[in-house]
Amino acid sequence: MRLLLTGGSGFIGLNTVERFFSKAEALLNLDRNPPEPEHHRRFWQKSDLLDSATLKECVHAFRPTHVLHLAARTDCVETITVEEGYKDNTQGSSNFLQAIATCPSVRRSIITSSQYVCGPGYQPKFDQDYCPATVYGASKVITEKLTRAATLPFCWTMIRPTNVWGPWHTRYEREFWRVARRGWYFHPGGAPVRRAYAYVGNVLDQIEQIFSLPESAVNGKTLYVGDETDDIWYWAAGFCRALHGRTPPRINRPTLRLMGRVGDVVSRITGRRFYIDSTRVESMTTDYPIDMGETFKVLGRGSFSLQEGINQTTQWLHDVRGWKLPEASTLPKISKT
Repeated sequence: MRLLLTGGSGFIGLNTVERFFSKAEALLNLDRNPPEPEHHRRFWQKSDLLDSATLKECVHAFRPTHVLHLAARTDCVETITVEEGYKDNTQGSSNFLQAIATCPSVRRSIITSSQYVCGPGYQPKFDQDYCPATVYGASKVITEKLTRAATLPFCWTMIRPTNVWGPWHTRYEREFWRVARRGWYFHPGGAPVRRAYAYVGNVLDQIEQIFSLPESAVNGKTLYVGDETDDIWYWAAGFCRALHGRTPPRINRPTLRLMGRVGDVVSRITGRRFYIDSTRVESMTTDYPIDMGETFKVLGRGSFSLQEGINQTTQWLHDVRGWKLPEASTLPKISKT
């Protein structure tokens, strides 16, 4: 396998390089930015998806057999349009698809979309049944349409990652794990909030399956990748125990919404987003279930349990970020009782 990936300096990309660099005959990461780990630098080549001519030269010179397209703008800024702010996901994906379509060495490709092509509460009836609720989701709809229109002359699979987490996830590090470490996290009371989360190790298990299964099993398919939908309490409480040594308190939803409004005011006064605001409260209390049945039937479940994913992530926070953690022997076990 000669593996080419775009966006290998981002969160999923860094984990992909770590997983595959010893397995692949050759590996190339095309990204605007250098990867943070020093030992990944030898696989990196600076590249811009919007520079179509140079991108094509890089792809053809490497002669990849397998391709994983991860590069994208993944934040969600609702004050700009898809056309203004998300050219990496639209024109950039178009340029990349043209580059690999004309590369004779390519045998397999995975193009990354997102669960956000359909917003919370909408269950698509078929692959091209879209209902994005954000500009980011709308940009990924375009990525999918471009991929299907490209008529790639080799095996291709579209993946829709769910809420992926794990080592090198800087937004979770900055927003949730830091809050949990300080003991500031409060979990919504009331009914369970059900979402499809995904430990990055399990996503990579499923990506490996796509590359190794017979073409007939994955060619032209659109598959969510991740773990089963579950009550997010287990995920949040597991990290709070691992990072702070206690289970987070549950706050009734009216109080939580009031805290969010106070956070909105603090954010406006300080010019910096407070750790809790109305947007985060809405996110914390909104169900976002995904039917993973087809994924598990075709690709299987990942090999990592929730606790193993939490352990590996907190170990990374300790080893790489220098976070001091509670003694493991003092932490209560996660239980789904």
